[in-house]
Parts: sequence; C-alpha cells; structure tokens
Amino acid sequence: MGLCSSTETQMSKPNILLIMADDLGIGDVGCYGNDTIRTPNIDRLSKEGVKLTQHISAAPLCSPSRAAFMTGRYPIRSGMDADSVYRILYWIGGSGGLPNNETTFAKILQKQGYTTGLIGKWHLGVNCESRNDHCHHPLTHGFDYYYGMPFSLINDCQAGKPSELGLAFRARFAYHTQLIFLAVFTLIIGKLIGLIPVGWKLICGSAFCGLLYFVSWYSSFGFVSYWNCLLMRNHEVTQQPMKVEGAAWLMQKEATSFIERNRNGPFLLMVSFLHVHTPLVTTKKFIGKSKHGLYGDNVEEMDSMIGSILDAIDKQGLRNNTLTYFTSDHGGFLEAQDGNAQLGGWNGIYKGGKGMGGWEGGIRVPGIFRWPGVLPANTVIDVPTSLMDIYPTVVHLGGGKLPQDRIIDGRDLMPLLQGKVTNSEHTFMFHYCGLYLHAVRWHQVEIGAIWKAHYVTPVFHPEGAGACYGRRLCSCYGDSVNHHNPPLLFDLASDPREDVPLSPDTEPQFKAVVSRIDRAVEEHRKTLAVVPLQFSQPNNIWKPWLQPCCGTFPFCFCDKEEGDPHATL
Repeated sequence: MGLCSSTETQMSKPNILLIMADDLGIGDVGCYGNDTIRTPNIDRLSKEGVKLTQHISAAPLCSPSRAAFMTGRYPIRSGMDADSVYRILYWIGGSGGLPNNETTFAKILQKQGYTTGLIGKWHLGVNCESRNDHCHHPLTHGFDYYYGMPFSLINDCQAGKPSELGLAFRARFAYHTQLIFLAVFTLIIGKLIGLIPVGWKLICGSAFCGLLYFVSWYSSFGFVSYWNCLLMRNHEVTQQPMKVEGAAWLMQKEATSFIERNRNGPFLLMVSFLHVHTPLVTTKKFIGKSKHGLYGDNVEEMDSMIGSILDAIDKQGLRNNTLTYFTSDHGGFLEAQDGNAQLGGWNGIYKGGKGMGGWEGGIRVPGIFRWPGVLPANTVIDVPTSLMDIYPTVVHLGGGKLPQDRIIDGRDLMPLLQGKVTNSEHTFMFHYCGLYLHAVRWHQVEIGAIWKAHYVTPVFHPEGAGACYGRRLCSCYGDSVNHHNPPLLFDLASDPREDVPLSPDTEPQFKAVVSRIDRAVEEHRKTLAVVPLQFSQPNNIWKPWLQPCCGTFPFCFCDKEEGDPHATL
C-alpha cells in the first residue's frame, strides 16, 4: 500500500480529541516562548504537529467563545453575547444558553456514527422552563456522554475566597429589589387614600413578584457555592456542592476511561479543563513546583493531566488515527491578583487580556494540531486562523456536511495544516466585545500585510497599564472605552505588539486600508439577524425552578462520587 492510500485510510473518520484550557494565556506555554513554566506535554504536541501563531478566539470571555467554538459562528449570530456588563452566563439556574436551533459539530458527528463525549466545563446553559428540561445541556447538543461542571469554576466554589460574582452585581440586584418594593408600597398607599385607582389583585401580584425577586437575590448569593458549583454525569447531579480539590482527578479519570471504552472508535472527545481559571485549585503534588507561583503550579498540573490523556491515546494504539487539538478559550486574566501575586495568565508580547475584544492579548490563543502521518511535524503557521475553524474541520473529517441554512464563519483548516495551501480563507475577521464591534483584522495576502483597525479600545486603569486593574474586567462601552475615528491602525506583520498606530503620514495606504475595512464592516453587518439575547437580564437571573438540584430543593446536597480525590494526577 502506497503512502497516499495509507494516508487516505488514516483520514477515514479519525478519532478526534479536542482539549481546551480555561483562561490560559498564549505566553504561558513553553512552545510559545515561556521559559519559567514547564509544559512538556503541550510542547510535545507542538513538536510532533503543527503550531498556529495567529489563532484567534471569536470572543474574549468563556460563554460566547465556547458558543462560537461549538457552532463555527460568531456568538452574535446565536445571541450568545450581550449589550450589558453581564457577558457570560452568571447562574446555572438561569434560562439562557446555547439555543436548540444551533447545530454543534458534536451533533453532526453523532449522526455520522461517532461516539461523542464532553468532559469538564460547559458554561453554555442547562435549563429553559423547568429544573429537568435540560434544553441547553450537552446531551441536547449532540454529546452522547457528559461528565463535568455545567457551570464554571469560580471563587465562590472554594471556601474563604472573595465572591467571583462581584459587589456591583449584588448592589444592582438589591437596588432593583428596593425599587419594586417602593412601587408596591406606593400602590398600597395610593389605593388606601384613593389617589391610585388600581385593584388589589394587581397590588398583590406586584408584591409577590417583588418578594420572589428578593428571595432570588438573597438565596442565590447566600447559597451560590451549593447551587452553581456542582458535578453532573449525563443528566444526573452527582456532587453538590462540588469538592473542588478532587474535581481535576475525577475529570482526568473520566477522560481516560472514555478513551478506553471507545478505543474501537470513531470517537469525538472534548476535554474542557477547569484549569487555569481562578481560584486556581491545585493538588498538593504541584503546589510550589513552578517558578511562577500558584498560577504556574496550576498550569503545570494541567500539562500533567494532558500528558495522562495523551498516554491513554498511546496505550490504546490510537496515536496515528487520532487528530489531537489543544487551545484556550481566550487570553489570560490580567486583573486576577491577590495583593502582589498574579493569579491570571501571561499573554506574551500581546497587549491586553481576558474581556478585551480588540487587543491581541484577549483573543490570540495557543492552537496546536497533531496527527502523525497526516500532518507534518514541527511545523509553524503564521497566518490568521480562528477557533471557529474547528467546526468545519472536524465536520469534514467526520464525513458530515455543514448546515446550508445559516452562515458558518469558520473555515476548514486541513488544506492549510497539510501544507496544500499557504494561506487560510480568512480575509477579514471581526473582533467583538459583547455586541460591540471593537476591531477588524484584514489579511491582505498579496502584500503580506495583516491590518488591524481598532474602532473602540478600553480605558486602562491606571493609564498605560494594559489592563483595568481595580475592576473585574474592562468594559465594552460607555465612559469606560475610547472611540477612534479614524480607527487606530496597525500592521500586525510588523507590529504584533500593537505599540505604534499608523497614520496617513507614516502609511501611504492608510486611507485606502481604512476605507476597505469600513466596507467589510458594512458587508458583515448585512449578514447579521436579530435574535433573542441569551444573556439578557430575564435570561441571566437566578430562577429557583430552574436550579439543578441533587435531592429536594432547596436542600441540594449529595456526593455520589467514588475514589480518592487526592490521588496522584
């Protein structure tokens, strides 16, 4: 059998292993330039495969980025972004989530005979109308098996940590509660003295709504560690509250077990780590092992877990028939600090970080593919690619077809990864912060330029710091941003740090470039449709009737997990 036919045989419905870190900065990985944190297993993937240096997330925060990854579409198309400060799903007991009319790559591969599994973080919703409808659950979106945390790791999950949800959120909720009760009180007084002609049914109904709102506010914050922080296996809650110290070991065990059970393939397995999101829960074995404090320890622990998963692939003899991919959902969290200790990641030379839709540090992430015998080893690709590209890539490899009734923004990467072409199909890429377009990238292939126009940039605190210290995250709009007309223009090919904006005096093509990008924005906006916003306040408020619960609500306590949570990773 010749080389070509052998490769074709390998490419016939390969196993697909997708590994996603949470909040990992591109500069945190050895093969991307870090020399203080040890990541030998991720580096080995790079040496044995293809490394992308301009791999871009469609959003700088968890929920919208993951929605784009799962659907191959900008999150604005599915309503998985927001025009407010609440740009992620805040409650597992909310009604927002990935809409059922979106078709994930898992759903397509499931129909092609793949056994599909998701281990780890989901953060794309659970319920819509009742506690058990699971309309947003991974099993509704094409996964045959799910084990992990349907929400996100937050400080509230670990005793003694400051609340992740923020005082501003609490204050706003309390303010609305007070307004409701004031309105009800005014109606009652007005009714009694005859100034407001309303019925008692309306007053009682308003009072009930106000009481429910207050109970929701008080209860959700009072018991958030029990209600948001839980583990599920398929549709069953197995641990509530989640014991964060043992979660990593349990998820690693589930990932290797899935590989063993499905070794005869084909399978699609997505391993979505809780690492390296704060509060940086790290087992004793890795505490103090890195040169970069607790954050470095957490990264090194994740790398070790990746090594165990790769060993499971090798043990089952699946290395040559498995496409392995590693990435992060967005850039590192610069504002995460404890005194002088940095608890968030490093984004290398790139400006900005998590939450920032335009600057490279928030959206440029690791992107590594390995497939021995099919993809070349030790190869670096420097052209723009997107996390959304995974969608058409794995659909193609699995023998499926892309949906024809919607726009798919991702592009099949296999020709680029195999060296059959030298450029990706991305001419323009649009960088959103919530629902606000902050920047646009134009790859002008004929001259080798990668233009980046910033229409909006965050106001850093302090000025020039590169982040919004003293705040949870940089904002997307209002007084917290600067608007630029004409936009700030950079050529990333020569200025990847985005240090020195170009001008008509320094760049002869300035006006022509900006004009072409402006036309691309107009064309792009014509493709957008109005859809329900999943992070709107009605969808993103805690609703007790939607709260997953192990037991009888509100007494949600159980531990159905077996094994030693302190076992060696």
